[in-house]
Amino acid sequence: MASTEDRIRKLVAENLEVDGKPLPQPVDFNSGLTDIGVSSMDIVAFAKVVAQEFDVEFTPDICAGLNSLNDLVKCLEGQMS
Repeated sequence: MASTEDRIRKLVAENLEVDGKPLPQPVDFNSGLTDIGVSSMDIVAFAKVVAQEFDVEFTPDICAGLNSLNDLVKCLEGQMS
């Protein structure tokens, strides 16, 4: 099975854009999605995709604590263990 980071990379590539263009690859996992130009509406939609992919629930409090894609990976790995 692919690692959590690999799965997130795939979801980012398949689901996120900035100004109608795919995000430059590889995406910097030390950055937050807003830092690389993703709109807040797209981030909400992406959170739903991630929640479905990993079968987890994201509360607003959890989302507020995620400042980077690395934080997202760590959060998911913590919820899955």
